[in-house]
Amino acid sequence: MKRIQSTGEKATRQGFSDALMELAEENSDIVVLGGDVSPSVKVDVFAKKYPERFFSVGVSEADMMGIAAGLALVGKVPIASAYGEFAAGRPFDQIRQSLAYSELPVKICASHCGITVGPDGATHQSLEDIALMRVLPHMTVVSPADYHETKRAFKASMGVTGGPIYLRYFRDATPMFTGEDGPFEIGRANRLIDGSDATVIACGLQVWEAVKAAEVLDKEGISVRLLNMHTIKPLDTAAILDSAKETGAIVTAEDHQIHCGLGSAVAECLAQGHPVPQEFVAVKDTFGESGNGADLMEKYGVSRTAIVDAVKKVLKRKKSS
Repeated sequence: MKRIQSTGEKATRQGFSDALMELAEENSDIVVLGGDVSPSVKVDVFAKKYPERFFSVGVSEADMMGIAAGLALVGKVPIASAYGEFAAGRPFDQIRQSLAYSELPVKICASHCGITVGPDGATHQSLEDIALMRVLPHMTVVSPADYHETKRAFKASMGVTGGPIYLRYFRDATPMFTGEDGPFEIGRANRLIDGSDATVIACGLQVWEAVKAAEVLDKEGISVRLLNMHTIKPLDTAAILDSAKETGAIVTAEDHQIHCGLGSAVAECLAQGHPVPQEFVAVKDTFGESGNGADLMEKYGVSRTAIVDAVKKVLKRKKSS
């Protein structure tokens, strides 16, 4: 099995910030809208360097999206940045009406997503944002796996012009393993590990968890293919169907509610194209709580342990089908 190594740890939100500062120097039309969490989402450095291009809206995220729409209409490149729960949930109506319906190329950059927000607690753990965003027409939804991929994803978002894009990333420092020059194309999955017994399709933090799970399974003689499905919409259906036909079993892994996220998107694809047994590693229809991020991943069933268990379960179903 191909071994994937980490070169250290750095937060995905820092990847967004670093890419933003690189592009802002090249493109004076880039403007940033921030709430009362600008330091936490790493746009305070932009505000200090380009104060005339930064707009603080406080806790009024709905107004943030309306202002972003107006800026897009006059030719600016608006970056609306907040915690995931406040970037997707609170301003949903404005995103639907002013951005998606109008097909405006606003970049919604959502930090602190998923269960690993930890000490911030359930109100700040964005576990429904993929569902909210992927249901909208003209919306692109991306959940990169590490610091380097977040940089690439943000830079790629500049090419999305037919509607808004929702870019989802995380608070804590996490392993960097996709490489500084790794491949990235919106709508195209990356095959990180080849395997023949089952396929794990993961996004965000669960990609690294799946890497470690594959190592455990390999020692037990189980060959797992791993797809980094960084783009949930548009979904790489070809990669999913090829893997379903070639391995005959699918496990999806995400830091999101079990309903209407990556797992549901993959299930829809399989149901229409090539049905095979599928298991879901996701938060099981519950809210989270305060705690250490790693501990919460274990408790809520989105860790490497859960992926290992899901692969073994889906293989039993594969053999009996």
